[in-house]
Amino acid sequence: MMEQNTELISPTVIIALGCVVLFLCLQRKNLRRPPCIKGWIPWIGAGLELGKAPLEFIEKARIKYGPVFTVFAMGNRMTFVTEEEGINVFLKSKEVNFELAVQTPVYRTASIPKNIFLTLNEKLYIMMKGKMGTFNIHQFTGQLTEELHEQLENLGTRGTMELTNFVRHLLYPVTVNILFNKGLFLTHERKMKEFYQHFQAYDEGFEYGSQMPEWLLRNWSKSKRWLLALFEKSIPDIKAYRSAKDNSVTLMQAVLEILEMETNKLNPNYVLLMLWASLSNTVPVAFWTLAFVLSHPNVHKTIMEGISTVFGTASKDKIKVTEKELKKLLFIKWCILETIRLRAPGIITRKVMKPIKILNFTIPSGDLLMLSPFWLHRNPKYFPEPELFKPERWKKANLEKHAFLDCFMAFGGGKFQCPGRWFALLEIQICIILILYKYDCTLLDPLPKQSYLHLVGVPQPDDQCRIEYKQRI
Repeated sequence: MMEQNTELISPTVIIALGCVVLFLCLQRKNLRRPPCIKGWIPWIGAGLELGKAPLEFIEKARIKYGPVFTVFAMGNRMTFVTEEEGINVFLKSKEVNFELAVQTPVYRTASIPKNIFLTLNEKLYIMMKGKMGTFNIHQFTGQLTEELHEQLENLGTRGTMELTNFVRHLLYPVTVNILFNKGLFLTHERKMKEFYQHFQAYDEGFEYGSQMPEWLLRNWSKSKRWLLALFEKSIPDIKAYRSAKDNSVTLMQAVLEILEMETNKLNPNYVLLMLWASLSNTVPVAFWTLAFVLSHPNVHKTIMEGISTVFGTASKDKIKVTEKELKKLLFIKWCILETIRLRAPGIITRKVMKPIKILNFTIPSGDLLMLSPFWLHRNPKYFPEPELFKPERWKKANLEKHAFLDCFMAFGGGKFQCPGRWFALLEIQICIILILYKYDCTLLDPLPKQSYLHLVGVPQPDDQCRIEYKQRI
């Protein structure tokens, strides 16, 4: 009798076990993770290889593993999405989070505690988005024109300068004077030189500082502390400043007002973070735009013809730039956007809160999801002849309604798209108009290639690029 029951049960057990195995296999297939590059050193993982030349590392991984892959480095799992398939998930999924992705880098680079950052970030973002949004951006046009004229006077009638320094000497003081406080710590020549040196060191080491303990980056840490000490002394002046024209409040004053509802101990830290955010990408974009324009004679000619049509024959005279003139010089904005397309950040990031699916992969919770504007902007489906500088492709964008081309992701997207993008575009557009109107400019070196050393922010040039400028008569 026992043997008969065993014979009856055995097929049932076998079928049940088979179903379980099949289910587990299907479940495992459904939970298939992207290929992972782990490296061989504990915690560091593939960090050393990635850190040597990140964009080259990503390109090789893309070729070998496909558009979605994971890199384990510095204790983090970073899943890269280098083509269009992950855009909707990245921008629209409720299971990915921007603030949690950047809270640790913000703490390391600006010493802002994670709980304070998470408490204040949305309030600060909403305020900045309002002050620098499309409805209010025109209010900066006159001020930017005046400040740029003042800085151009300091260049003299002629000279030769490395183009990056040329742009820095214009945009550093202009940005500080408008967003922070007129004349803030930039009126004394020695202090200006010190500031440039320390901010440049801080900016160039920012990506490493965001990922590594500060004690490993002695020079970077020294510049960070110098800047924080400078801003600590500057807080009373920032608070007290009022515009002589309309008694208006600067962006930094509005930030400090929100901060002081929670804490007044982190004022210099937020000044540092805000200054870095307002300069770190604007300066290299202005550099690359001028470099592209001056190295493409037809583009340069088209811009000069447009400037002459709007303002008359280019000369050393001070011109007034208004919204009306800017709309007539839309080609310059096309040049800026085409520059940003070609020199986009290597990655923008979110943190995965719950498992998400991209293609046939499941990205586990805890991963940092890295979308790559740099590679998205090289997708020929959206940008034919993607490696060419073609400003005319932006004719298809509805810039009147503040819409970019499809798959253009340089400013991020979704809820936390860069709040200062319209200010930056306006600042660079006016800067280029005034430079080319007032000076005859020539590049003395070939257009440099971009550096592949960083993933965060606009790539820097990998070689020198000097500009010769002569004031027009």
